[in-house]
Amino acid sequence: MARVTGAVPRHRRKKKILRAARGYFGGRSKLWRIAKNAVERGWAYSYRDRKQRKREFRRLWIARINAAVREADSELNYSRFMNGLKLGGIEINRKVLADLAVRDSAAFGALVQQAKAQLN
Repeated sequence: MARVTGAVPRHRRKKKILRAARGYFGGRSKLWRIAKNAVERGWAYSYRDRKQRKREFRRLWIARINAAVREADSELNYSRFMNGLKLGGIEINRKVLADLAVRDSAAFGALVQQAKAQLN
């Protein structure tokens, strides 16, 4: 029986990793072991950060909404504003609210007044 080596699959694996390491600095793009470590770490970070990106954007939207609410009405804060919207049956997500707060302060001010009316 013929002797089988793992040459072709090994070359394919190495090629895949080295192709992914293109653009890395120094040995990270040329040396197998270093490139493999760098690429695998990069893949782990990108997997983790795809989840974290969603959290970070939500935090940013909440901060923007809170700032705009406090600017529009000094007695109101984020949590009371969101409660007022919920009581008023206004279903609008934080992304759109933050965009309104930044781009259309008049429309956002109307929402603040509606939320405040529901709280009283």
